[in-house]
Amino acid sequence: MTTRKYKQYSKEFKLEAIRLADNSDKPVTQVARELVLRVNQLYKWRQQLELKRDEVFPGKGQQIGKDAEILRLKRALTAAQEENAFLKKTAVYFAKNQP
Repeated sequence: MTTRKYKQYSKEFKLEAIRLADNSDKPVTQVARELVLRVNQLYKWRQQLELKRDEVFPGKGQQIGKDAEILRLKRALTAAQEENAFLKKTAVYFAKNQP
C-alpha cells in the first residue's frame, strides 16, 4: 500500500482562491475546476479563514504562538515524568540492595 502525497499550496494561493470563489460571478465548482482543486477544499479553506483570521495557513507544520508554547511544555512535562519514574525505580533498587 502506498501513502498518498498531498499537494501543498502556499498561503497566498489559498487566499487568492478564496477571494476568487467569493468575488467571482462564476459558481464555486467552476472556480475550483479552473484552479484544479476539489470544491470541498475551497470550502475548507474558507472555513479556516473565518475561524482563525490572523493565524490562518501557517505552513509547513509550523506552530504559532500559544500552540507552540503548549506543545513545548507538554514535551517537557513528559520528559520530567519519565525522569521521575526512572529515579523512583532506582531508589527502590538501591534501597533493596543496602546491607
